[in-house]
Amino acid sequence: MSRIVVGLDIGTSFIRAVIGEITPEKGVEIIGVAKRPSQGLRNGVIVNIDAAVSVIREAIADAELMAGVEVSSVYTAIGGSQVEGLNTQGQVGVDQSGRRRPLAIDENTKNRVIEAAKQMPISQDKKLLHVIPQEYIIDGQSGYENPLGYMGVRLEVKVHLVSASVTTYAHIEQCVIRSGYLLDGVMLKTLAASYAAVHEDEMGLGSILIDLGGGTTDVMVYSKGATVFTASIPVGGNLVTNDIAIVKQISNATAEKIKLEYGCCWINGNEIDEEVIIPGLGGRAPEQTNRYELCQIIQPRMEEIFTMVRKEIVHKSNLKELMGNIILIGGGALMPGVVELAQSVWGTENVRIGEVADLGGADSSYRGADFATAVGLVVANKDEVAPNSRHRRSKESKKDSSSDSWWKRFKESFF
Repeated sequence: MSRIVVGLDIGTSFIRAVIGEITPEKGVEIIGVAKRPSQGLRNGVIVNIDAAVSVIREAIADAELMAGVEVSSVYTAIGGSQVEGLNTQGQVGVDQSGRRRPLAIDENTKNRVIEAAKQMPISQDKKLLHVIPQEYIIDGQSGYENPLGYMGVRLEVKVHLVSASVTTYAHIEQCVIRSGYLLDGVMLKTLAASYAAVHEDEMGLGSILIDLGGGTTDVMVYSKGATVFTASIPVGGNLVTNDIAIVKQISNATAEKIKLEYGCCWINGNEIDEEVIIPGLGGRAPEQTNRYELCQIIQPRMEEIFTMVRKEIVHKSNLKELMGNIILIGGGALMPGVVELAQSVWGTENVRIGEVADLGGADSSYRGADFATAVGLVVANKDEVAPNSRHRRSKESKKDSSSDSWWKRFKESFF
């Protein structure tokens, strides 16, 4: 018996949809892939719901056509400056009778200590998304990944809390519902992407995931196998596009096309003289330039973005030593030279593109680093039984279904 899981990445520059088929024999197989230029978003925030809804419908319809199925619900992700991460902890006595005697730690005790950690006050305009355990501590002894079955008097847990703006969350929910689909769940973008782009050993060694988006650059830091820091920098690839448009006196649409086709941020010798024709604006004659000159515009801005990320991590995270990798995902990770530039800024050779593993399917475009979040949503939820998700349901029936209890089920799954 197969199940269908849909990942929808609503980004500033592009909206991506991925349909995965889950079977006992093959596990996850990607059977539908689509990407459409975004409308209605600015710097990761939905500013025009109608425009965003139109593109979401088109992207999912394209993926449905490729997959040969109709879907009724999706998982999606949230990121940008409207998301906050915080490290905190909680503790409980193992023996609820009040006597200080060692007892075996069971699932109930584990759930109680997680609930205790969640009591950190968050503002009313925020919604708690995730409680990500970092480590458990039994009677002062740290380092437990899973405390079940161990004896103890007191159980503590260190966690990373992720919260999001209730308004931004509501806009995402409305976009999905008005597109004609139900919402199975919402994840932090970098958390979802980690399921597709980050290896387990990289998390253990201490690594950094950088999502180079159009409007924002999102970051997740791992240490000893756990998430220890999340952040969003309010700059992205759209600034590069704007720089090209200003310097070359062309429209942003033309600048974006030139960036995607010829852009690079670290020149290799063979590319310096490659010719680039820039269309004239308002009847002006086309301008002839080369990739080297284009790189001279792009590289400073990309270097600034990496420098801002580095400062944010150095000043605010507790990452003591980077022994793993810097993993680059998002549309910005597709730009030639991005690895070399990141290596230069960070002073390390341990930088790679977060390409997605081969999960079958006729179209392999989902393996690009820009699809990490959409694919990660599928992989992260491959074992979840989402009641909203149905195989080959008609589009008419989507609008008649109810999603009243999806958030309760999502909390039970992830918290």
